[in-house]
Amino acid sequence: MPLTMAITGESNIIKKVGGKEETRRFLENLGFVSGGKVTVVSEIGGNMIVNVKESRVAINRDMANKIMI
Repeated sequence: MPLTMAITGESNIIKKVGGKEETRRFLENLGFVSGGKVTVVSEIGGNMIVNVKESRVAINRDMANKIMI
């Protein structure tokens, strides 16, 4: 399921990062890699703040839909 369906505060494992090559590379540079842990901190208006690799990152709904957990 996409990251947008994750429950706030629940730790998840990233299964796959989709999208075009440049989108995947951008997300991987932020720390969204297969096998990595990701936790949704909050969601406001479709935009999400997530913990990934000991950092908080803000991403929009389109980006979050490309991350499968």
